[in-house]
Amino acid sequence: IKMCRAGAAPIGQDSGLAQIRTWSEQQLDGVAVFDRVVSAPGTVSSRDVLGEYSDYLRGLVDLSGSRPLKVVVDAGNGMGGHTVPVVLSGLPLEIVPMYFELDGSFPNHEANPLDPANLVDLQAAVPEHGADIGLAFDGDADRVFVVDERGEPVSPSAVTALVAVRELARGVGTTIIHNLITSSAVPEIVREHGGEPVRTRVGHSFIKAEMARTDAVFGGEHSAHYYFRDFWRADTGMLAAMHVLAALGEQSRPLSELTAAYSRYSASGEINSTVEDAAGRVAAVREAYGADERVTFDELDGLTVTLPDGAWFNLRASNTEPLLRLNVEAPDEARMTEIRDDVLEMVRS
Repeated sequence: IKMCRAGAAPIGQDSGLAQIRTWSEQQLDGVAVFDRVVSAPGTVSSRDVLGEYSDYLRGLVDLSGSRPLKVVVDAGNGMGGHTVPVVLSGLPLEIVPMYFELDGSFPNHEANPLDPANLVDLQAAVPEHGADIGLAFDGDADRVFVVDERGEPVSPSAVTALVAVRELARGVGTTIIHNLITSSAVPEIVREHGGEPVRTRVGHSFIKAEMARTDAVFGGEHSAHYYFRDFWRADTGMLAAMHVLAALGEQSRPLSELTAAYSRYSASGEINSTVEDAAGRVAAVREAYGADERVTFDELDGLTVTLPDGAWFNLRASNTEPLLRLNVEAPDEARMTEIRDDVLEMVRS
């Protein structure tokens, strides 16, 4: 279940959850917190909004003129299996469904496409069916991962850049939000297309706050959360998927060629290390790299280290577990591997 305030505003520790937790703990301790008498009973109403939802999204992204595309969709037994047949019906799209049956036990795989293990079935199915693209939704379909015609994943950073270019081309806004561990290609491409990139901390609450503050038209994260001003600044995997489908269907190149322009660098993905003294390990890494005066540091979220050749890495401590999260990006695979292994050795030794 996902809860939000009016206008899809997020609910967090600073907007009521902390008080609810306190009240709940008091109730468990025998304090009659919730036994108050209300002056009038509330009401419950039920409304099927799927048709309106579909119409609204199709009004934002027109797919009717697309070339015919074969699309494999892995709904992961989550909500995508309920929404895709309605939103993407009656279009020049041949949908090959995978795991569309709603089943909260998730019998085929976890509905979390951020884990590469959960993309394996889709990666095999796309070339097997001769499809143009594959889409993998998470359980509530607010995230989407994209697989090209070869069965290779398209990075969420590349999708962020692609959608940002499309939103900028509409001429309805210039500000694009991205978190600090998306690829450097994202702000570069945004600037090249006349936009203003704004870098934020990792997490939906920070993205949404910056979108509200700057009136940004779009925002993207490395985790495949995509946020749209036209969708109440909320994240929607479906709308992002429709943008990718539209971009693919408007031209003749395969998806791998289309997205190559948005994939400029080599990235490690997020690597977790269990540590006892996260702050101490981060300090040791900073000291080691600080010997070179050309290296720059920032602490917007954890520690980001930028090296003279443009490579960078970020170390962030988990808020809930004894983990350090490492992300590395470099001009090529060899350089990325070199930096990754060097930092991991310091973190894990």
